[in-house]
Amino acid sequence: MTIETFPNPNKSRKYEICHVNPEFTSVCPITGLPDFGTIKIKYIPNELCLELKSLKYYFLAFRSKGIFYEAVTNQILDELVAACDPLEMEIISEWKPRGGMSSVIKAEYKKEN
Repeated sequence: MTIETFPNPNKSRKYEICHVNPEFTSVCPITGLPDFGTIKIKYIPNELCLELKSLKYYFLAFRSKGIFYEAVTNQILDELVAACDPLEMEIISEWKPRGGMSSVIKAEYKKEN
């Protein structure tokens, strides 16, 4: 799945973009049961911004993928950083309770000078 981008409309200013997907789903690799969560993307763009339609389809590709919370959070960070080369990016995944426990995973990236 290709993640589309577009040119940053205001490269002269640092500003934060936040996208939230409250309907993210993947599959537990052990039980095969669905996992439901919210994915929050916060980033400071450099030259490029993420295009939302392709981001939506990118997320849909995880619906049938067996992957742990920690792995999916870091994979999303790695792939989105590769797609748009931001100055900074943070991915937070918040997972619905399963067996009485919920989880929050946070992964960060900061571009080196």
